[in-house]
Amino acid sequence: MAFVSRPRPALLCILDGWGYRPDRSYNAILDAKTPSFDRLIATCPQGLIDASETFVGLPKGQMGNSEVGHMNLGAGRVAVPDLPRIDNAIEDGSLARHPVLTETIAALKKSGAACHLLGLLSPGGVHSHQDHLVFLANLIAGHGVPVWIHAFLDGRDMPPRSALQDCLEPVQAALKPGLPIRFATVAGRFYPMDRDKRWERVSLAYDAIVDAKADQHAATPVAAVEQAYAAKLDDEFVLPTVIDGYTGMKDGDGLLMFNFRSDRARQILTALLDPRFDGFNRPRVVKFATAVGMVDYSAALNPLLRTLFPPEVIKMGLGETVSRAGLKQLRIAETEKYAHVTFFFNGGEERVFDGEERILVPSPKVKTYDLKPEMSAPEVTDKLVEAIGSGKFDLIVVNFANTDMVGHTGDLAAATKAVEAVDTSLGRLMEAIKAAGGVMFVTADHGNAEQMFDEQTHQKHTQHTLNRVPALLFNGPAEVRSLSDGKLADVAPTLLALMGVPQPREMTGKSLLATAARPTVLAAPRPAAAASG
Repeated sequence: MAFVSRPRPALLCILDGWGYRPDRSYNAILDAKTPSFDRLIATCPQGLIDASETFVGLPKGQMGNSEVGHMNLGAGRVAVPDLPRIDNAIEDGSLARHPVLTETIAALKKSGAACHLLGLLSPGGVHSHQDHLVFLANLIAGHGVPVWIHAFLDGRDMPPRSALQDCLEPVQAALKPGLPIRFATVAGRFYPMDRDKRWERVSLAYDAIVDAKADQHAATPVAAVEQAYAAKLDDEFVLPTVIDGYTGMKDGDGLLMFNFRSDRARQILTALLDPRFDGFNRPRVVKFATAVGMVDYSAALNPLLRTLFPPEVIKMGLGETVSRAGLKQLRIAETEKYAHVTFFFNGGEERVFDGEERILVPSPKVKTYDLKPEMSAPEVTDKLVEAIGSGKFDLIVVNFANTDMVGHTGDLAAATKAVEAVDTSLGRLMEAIKAAGGVMFVTADHGNAEQMFDEQTHQKHTQHTLNRVPALLFNGPAEVRSLSDGKLADVAPTLLALMGVPQPREMTGKSLLATAARPTVLAAPRPAAAASG
């Protein structure tokens, strides 16, 4: 589809965690006052996009997530995520035969040292999967190597209090009896999986993992969770707890991180492995005989640990295609989602393409984002409006983190405020894009804030959803009268079509631009009285 004139810039506006669900119950999107989004629905070409399950390369029934979502958005094709790669390697036996794993086992068996398995104990499938932990623990201990498990509890990609029934109980049942496998520490992910350099959190997890020092001790991991619940702490916020019998790591031990998503594994791994680390004072630095990661976590960490699943390079994604066309692009987000519009959007690569610029806006320093639902959206928008008006960029990619990060708190009132903060930013962007003669494609990477309560578990709904996400085109060419429904991989080809850049053969997604009109698909009844919840 060729257009009389090329709009500039083309803005991809990613509303993280903004899913589509017409049911108003416990729906922060529909509870909120959203005049800007309502205007988009009333006046713009629109459609619905699949952002989960096989549509983004995940198993059936698996909710989407920010990493996979941004990889699909940037790749312009269904990018095979690490979860099914690892599942397949376990099933076909190739992981058990992996040279890095067999060499690690052989070295530790010869020295008599232990292997420490670290990661998120969860079936959520976003950062890890507990089935992978079970496989690794049984395999390593089956060769006579003692295994210590350092379990990070979820409560974000799972219900807030699911650690006992959905995590610890099935994992303990699946660990083979008689093998030298023991739990060493338990901690809510709030501490070891921080990604915003809140080192005071990470240091508490570090002390428990390395030196078995913590204010909390328990006889078993189940007891650790039960005492946290008694203290009114959900899974995510369980204080680092040392399990009886664990005395700390020893020089010569091995380390294996089984998280397959990189962003929330980097800080704890850096503290454990980097000799130059200065985020906090480490009383002791362990000299590991071997360190292994499920995936590559960062360019800085790559020299410090071996990798079981190196990244599969995605060639000619949106960023590379725009760069090779000689065009300028900008990526902008606050800290919580900066890696997503850069590292993940570029296919898991650290490199910056020619003509690519980046703006990082610091996220607010609060314990949880329900305390500041607007996060840094106003500051991101300030810089974004300036960039749009500069006339410098052909493509801009922005992420607004609010509806995901606040959605994860399970606080409906706060999530509603987060939606309204993003809507205010949308209104400002609409004005800026109109003035510049640009075009804005609005979508999301997955759902979250549209479902804030779980009727089945009767708990706050803090995880992502399987719902589709909206797609809206603002200030597009007159020829475009509607958008086809599609999947996240179709967004990059759509943007290239708007920019007049040929779609590379590596991209298998399809442009969503359509010339035939279609009925409004995103409209939902507005509340006549008070918000639900």
